[in-house]
Amino acid sequence: MTQRIELRASRTRAPALLLAVTLGLFGTTPVMADTPAAAPKAIDKAANTLQSLKELDGKAPARRELNIQSWNTAEGARVLFVEAHELPMFDLRLLFAAGSSQDGATPGIALITNAMLNEGVKGKNVSAIAEGFEGLGADFGNGSYRDMALASLRSLSAADKREPALKLFSEVVGKPTFPADSLARIKNQLMASFEYQKQNPGKLAGDELFKRLYGDHPYAHPSMGTAKSITPITLAQLKAFHAKAYAAGNAVIALVGDLSRQEAEAVAAQVSASLPKGPALAKTAAPAEPKPGETHIEFPSKQTHLMLAELGIDRADPDYAALSLGNSILGGGGFGSRLMTEVREKRGLTYGVSSGFTPMQAQGPFMIGLQTRAELSENTLKLVKDITRDFLVNGPTQKELDDAKRELAGSFPLSTASNSAIVGQLGAIGFYNLPLTYLEDFMTQSQSVTVEQIKTVMNKHLDVDKLVIVTAGPTVAQKPLPAPTDKPAEQPLGVPEH
Repeated sequence: MTQRIELRASRTRAPALLLAVTLGLFGTTPVMADTPAAAPKAIDKAANTLQSLKELDGKAPARRELNIQSWNTAEGARVLFVEAHELPMFDLRLLFAAGSSQDGATPGIALITNAMLNEGVKGKNVSAIAEGFEGLGADFGNGSYRDMALASLRSLSAADKREPALKLFSEVVGKPTFPADSLARIKNQLMASFEYQKQNPGKLAGDELFKRLYGDHPYAHPSMGTAKSITPITLAQLKAFHAKAYAAGNAVIALVGDLSRQEAEAVAAQVSASLPKGPALAKTAAPAEPKPGETHIEFPSKQTHLMLAELGIDRADPDYAALSLGNSILGGGGFGSRLMTEVREKRGLTYGVSSGFTPMQAQGPFMIGLQTRAELSENTLKLVKDITRDFLVNGPTQKELDDAKRELAGSFPLSTASNSAIVGQLGAIGFYNLPLTYLEDFMTQSQSVTVEQIKTVMNKHLDVDKLVIVTAGPTVAQKPLPAPTDKPAEQPLGVPEH
């Protein structure tokens, strides 16, 4: 039986919340999708320059060889370092097991703690901190996700710029003062965002999906918390969370750039020593198997959001390379994937449809998501399930697999094309305790995968009959789907709603 939830759109509009709370659900690159791979703000154009197609002349782009060095600081932080002297700068990413999965009974506390880092240190308010980094030509970034929280620094490597930037960064991450007026402002921003999200059926469906998928597991609640949970959060609670979750023993330091090993050790030691003392937090426990079924959220709209999910894999699963390729063929590879071809290109039912595994510390979700016309939603949902079931029964064709391998080989160099990309990879390797040879291992495994192996691992981890499904849209009379054709009579709506 389909559960139904009725919601009305609020007329209150609010500016977009400045706090980014993102879970990348449809990525197939080797970096963990819950890890932000892009650098905050500044992009290193020189290091990110790509070879032209003419220069390639049919050859695969060159892959950058990484010499990853690793050690632990005296306080217990793990360090991963790649020396790169092409540019006179360095990127530092500090990761903590301090995401929303550590919220406990206070959903939202991880996000607010992270957002408060650069709001104040001794002798400096939020404006002075921003001016301090800007005056040094440095860039600070921070973010909070389900598994992790992070802080990042990009700075020139010359000692007269590096040392004051590191000093300020260490104060911001290790000794924030948590000003009361900043807490009030951030809570107000979150409350406004909660009101705004009531107009977004996709967000409502996503929150409901995680609730159905994870039950009472730490991944179940929204990373932002709720209006009810964030209101009573106190400064004392934030300071206690910071002291526990931002401890050096709970940290990974990823470092890339124009530094010698000796300089990198000094940078890591300075950052580590500035953090609270303490051990790593316990890893997130495995979730229980969810009950399959469909939930519908009644929402006034011309389109219906369709979200289908089941538990996928954790980040250490050895099947990840084969699953990534299989998912790319099913729905993660954009145009040319099975779902996009059958649902959009042949029938014009959606602007876009995608699928993806999101491996995390515990089993992350496998998800399929799309929007379609409300009057076609039920039959579109059936079509998506039928396409997925057929893929599991028959697997990919050899041509599909060859094309997917070729595309991966061509795009993979982007994963190490810039210092900011490399520091993202190092962060994921360190946080999820992957081997230092992970990137090369991933490519080797991917290029050797067979059709039968993909079919085997996809069926091992996926079952259409176990899908948890959430739809959000209006209840309207349904129409049959158009027949597939190379030129659909009705094209998908130009822009997805919400």
